[in-house]
Amino acid sequence: MIELIDTHCHLDMPQFKDDLLDVIVRADSAGVKTIITVGADEESSEKAVELAKTHESIYASVGLHPHDAKEFNKNTEDLLKRLAKEEKVVAIGEIGLDYHYNHSPKKTQQKVFSRLLSLAKELDLPVIIHSREAKADTLKLIKDSGITRGVMHCFSGDIDMAEQAMAMGFYISFAGPVTFKNAKRLQEIAKTIPDEYILIETDAPYLTPAPYRGKRNEPSYLLHTAKQVATLRGVKLEDIARITTVNAKRLFGIGSLPEEGTIAYKIRDSLYLNITNRCTNACTFCVRFHTDYVKGHNLRLKKEPDIEELKEAIGNPTEFKEVVFCGYGEPLLRLELVKTLAKWIKDKGGRVRINTNGHGNLIHERNILPELRGIVDSISISMDAHDEKTYNSICKPLVKNAFKAVIDFIKEAKIYIPEVTVTVVDVEGVDIESCKRIASELGVNFRLRKFNIVG
Repeated sequence: MIELIDTHCHLDMPQFKDDLLDVIVRADSAGVKTIITVGADEESSEKAVELAKTHESIYASVGLHPHDAKEFNKNTEDLLKRLAKEEKVVAIGEIGLDYHYNHSPKKTQQKVFSRLLSLAKELDLPVIIHSREAKADTLKLIKDSGITRGVMHCFSGDIDMAEQAMAMGFYISFAGPVTFKNAKRLQEIAKTIPDEYILIETDAPYLTPAPYRGKRNEPSYLLHTAKQVATLRGVKLEDIARITTVNAKRLFGIGSLPEEGTIAYKIRDSLYLNITNRCTNACTFCVRFHTDYVKGHNLRLKKEPDIEELKEAIGNPTEFKEVVFCGYGEPLLRLELVKTLAKWIKDKGGRVRINTNGHGNLIHERNILPELRGIVDSISISMDAHDEKTYNSICKPLVKNAFKAVIDFIKEAKIYIPEVTVTVVDVEGVDIESCKRIASELGVNFRLRKFNIVG
């Protein structure tokens, strides 16, 4: 059963007054196990807190929508401050700027937004940001505030805005509009946002996703937004559910996160094995230096697993398209375990792939590839540069003559492994065409990996 978190809706709205309990039950049945109901003024903030008190699955945020900034006064601030200290209040919001309607003067919106950002910082709470046609001022005021935890709710900006927000530590949240046929720009952004920065929401009762567009929105419909985002990103629904749920828990401090690193984790139809966090590279683009998570799986190991733990975690290898030695380190550092486990997987009828940095022969001071013949079906080798100087700059190898060793490893792999693929991350400074040419000359497959897209 999937678990989803609706990170933004408005259950206090009159659209829910007749069937709120049914709405909550339907949400739970659809896998939406947690709901954040968001305050947009004094009254709705009070109602949000009351709903959180009376329903286990509901949390609240308190704030003042920019439309109502002109109503802000000392009493409003004192009320929000008091409500924000309630046990199940997880954020200040929604707050922000809206220059589309300008129901409140721009200067007033800016002043109130700045003050509420300061309140969030004082209370050490994340913020939920509403920004419409106000990119420059929104980003400036966030930056000036020093706030580094929050979400750009129901994102409608451009990729530059998303990148600037993420650089300040903000998540990007997608709602029903990402399912609309004409939302091509938004869909492209949803496709490319790194896993560790993406959230989903309904903004119910508004912005109903397809196929219910035109009807009242409700938290159970989050499932349709999740399916669309999964399709756009080329992953399974369960992957996007896990990713966004982990992100929501991390941002809002809701529920618990796994403390132990995962040793076997599923992405799409493949099973990945995380057998070590050690590596002979310290690549500038490596995800392990800024998060413990890949596709919602905690990969930070407290200890390296043994062979029996891995066998138990795998179960029946034929249930997966392939079993991949990957994880948060260089698997060939544990060569003997790889060989023993790969043979066991093959004997059980499974398919084996190894993702490696190509340092195996350098590490073990011998050609290890003959030892992998017959037990490894495919190997992906991270070349990641077109020459030694660039490789050393980007990959920062901890061993000498690494780039030459990678090229030699690729040449040997072709002899012993049925399918060999060279991979390169599209980071600045790498000549992709030269990398393709090297792969072609070596007679192996080539795959370009997108920067910040892992797994």
